[in-house]
Amino acid sequence: MKVFIGVIVGGMAGYLLYRFVGCKTGICIITSKPWSSILYGMLLGLLIGLKW
Repeated sequence: MKVFIGVIVGGMAGYLLYRFVGCKTGICIITSKPWSSILYGMLLGLLIGLKW
């Protein structure tokens, strides 16, 4: 259950990073597209969920 919550929260955090920080030039790897930002956030959430 912790892993699932970590993935969901990580995905939301990734989207918020894209939405509020973003990338003005479009060359940023993580924040230039919403899907890449969400996937990186989910991966980070997964790793944190597995750690706990």
